Amino acid sequence: MAKRNRGKTISYLPQNGRGTCPLCERTRIKLLYPYKTETNQTIKVCKNCRIKDK
Repeated sequence: MAKRNRGKTISYLPQNGRGTCPLCERTRIKLLYPYKTETNQTIKVCKNCRIKDK
């Protein structure tokens, strides 16, 4: 059975939530996960970097 809503949750984001990860420098990857830096600034990172340094 087809899933109608697949991918609609990120379609409102600029470039559909894709960009360059600030931690691992991968390009054209989904940036959906919040990450707190050392200066308590929240940035969006990729799935692989969401658990780094924790």
